[in-house]
Amino acid sequence: MSGKTARSRVRNGLGRPLIAGAGALVMLLGLIGAAPAMATPKGDFSVFSDCPTKTSQVCTYAKTETGKIVIGKEDVPIEKAIVVQGGLVENESGGFNMVAAKDGNTLSKAPQKVPGGLSGLVKCNEISNFIERATCELFFENGATGVTATTELAAPAHSVEVNLGNLLAGEGTGLSLPIKVKLENPLLGSSCYVGSNSSPIVVNLTTGKSGVLTGTPGEAELLEESIIALPHASLVNGTYSAPAASGCGGIFSFLIDPIIDSRLGLPSASGKNEAVLNGKLEVVAAEEVTAHE
Repeated sequence: MSGKTARSRVRNGLGRPLIAGAGALVMLLGLIGAAPAMATPKGDFSVFSDCPTKTSQVCTYAKTETGKIVIGKEDVPIEKAIVVQGGLVENESGGFNMVAAKDGNTLSKAPQKVPGGLSGLVKCNEISNFIERATCELFFENGATGVTATTELAAPAHSVEVNLGNLLAGEGTGLSLPIKVKLENPLLGSSCYVGSNSSPIVVNLTTGKSGVLTGTPGEAELLEESIIALPHASLVNGTYSAPAASGCGGIFSFLIDPIIDSRLGLPSASGKNEAVLNGKLEVVAAEEVTAHE
């Protein structure tokens, strides 16, 4: 695809003038050549060190520093930074698909503490079924209470879709993530998930409005004359759905999964789940990254 066609698609996708500095996006889309990587990029380009420049048109780096993930009845604040990084290649719709980060960490795994741990997640005395209540007490009322929730990709990196025009304009889906959330505790085992590779939670994030939530691209900045930066962006989604939990408690999952589902209110329909990701987003032509190594 020619640089001229790519620029035309981006302009048509915006629908209105972009915020200050966004015009440079048109310039970087025309820079699709790639030189062999020789070293780690320097200065402001260092955040793109894991970008696969040989197979990408654009490099991207997004770091969520605060926010929350709400699944059903459980509100998990984001206290540890979450990073989405890698390359981008234009698709037929005028948006982009992700190319996996060189180190494989396209979506970093950052365990977040679930408030209240198991005691907050599960209340055994509220379960009416005798067998389920007894199992709950055996597993969850013995002192091992800490629980973490980790967001993981539930599909290959190329399934992640990015629309830079929508991100900058504050309308439509800017980042689409197929994810699963791992609930981890010695008693829950290593395979307790909400969502899976076969049934992912698809979170279509926007810097505009989603349900009752409203995000913002913030004010764009131009770094090193070529990096488009949104240092104070907020991406939100208030309309995704979440499936039932699975694999919790290992061989006892047939008993534990329903307990987790009951406490979290799973499966959870659209409008009962929320994602708020606050942080920074940076994009640049892959050619510029190799030029600053």
